[in-house]
Amino acid sequence: MIRNLIVPRVLGKTREDLQPAIELFRALGATPGRECDDGSAQGYQLEAPRGTIEFLASASAPLSDLAVEVSDADAAWEIVRKRGVKVLREIADAPDGSRFFAVEVSGMKVTFLTYANKQTGVEGSLNAVGRKFAIVVARFNSFITERLLDGALLALSQAGAAKEDITVVRVPGAFEIPSASRRLAESGKYDAIICIGCLLRGDTLHYDVIANEVTRGIGQSAQETGVPHAFGVLTCDTLEQAIDRAGLKAGNKGYEAGLAAVEMASLHSKIGEPTASATAGKR
Repeated sequence: MIRNLIVPRVLGKTREDLQPAIELFRALGATPGRECDDGSAQGYQLEAPRGTIEFLASASAPLSDLAVEVSDADAAWEIVRKRGVKVLREIADAPDGSRFFAVEVSGMKVTFLTYANKQTGVEGSLNAVGRKFAIVVARFNSFITERLLDGALLALSQAGAAKEDITVVRVPGAFEIPSASRRLAESGKYDAIICIGCLLRGDTLHYDVIANEVTRGIGQSAQETGVPHAFGVLTCDTLEQAIDRAGLKAGNKGYEAGLAAVEMASLHSKIGEPTASATAGKR
């Protein structure tokens, strides 16, 4: 059965030629997939939750080489403009009610669009403009956590967050993350908290005890304060697994946590504050 659709596209002769396209799609939420190098070509896959192939009957070639459906075309437009890519068509509404724009990056023509009335639910956007974020980073295993921090900062920056709206708080280890996150959330200053740490399994039960407590504490803080907490704490068996998740084969989980924080902050603002009747039973 089909699980994914991959569209190969030659964008240049070296890995450097691919970077503009890779950075743009990662800024829009795509996650790194497989990398390959057979000697004659290098490949780098970016994965999205869904892929679609479209067959056209037309007397002329399509506007773009690739069409990308996004949840919020306007938020995507703001991210794309900051990348400095060539704009082929400004954002506008199509006759069918969809909203779209087209750009050219690394020689590839891409249309981004949001279909009209396709979704009836509420979801957040990847737009961090005007929002405030706190990042709690464990110093223990800093070789990994600093890479995760760089990924989270990159995600926030690409989503439009200003440097002065991002607070980085360092704690001794992962066990201290929930306590610091709770204090930051209760301050009322931040729209979302990003929790970053790294736990590596050892020869005793220490790993399991700490991992469970950190996960429980972060989740409890998010539920009781109402402030979104993005989970960027690695729980790995080996150092190699952690390295893979801090920017290599498995992507950067700090980057993914940063995007999750942006989306959840946006979603909470759309949902609104809980009503007095909804919170009365918790007092």
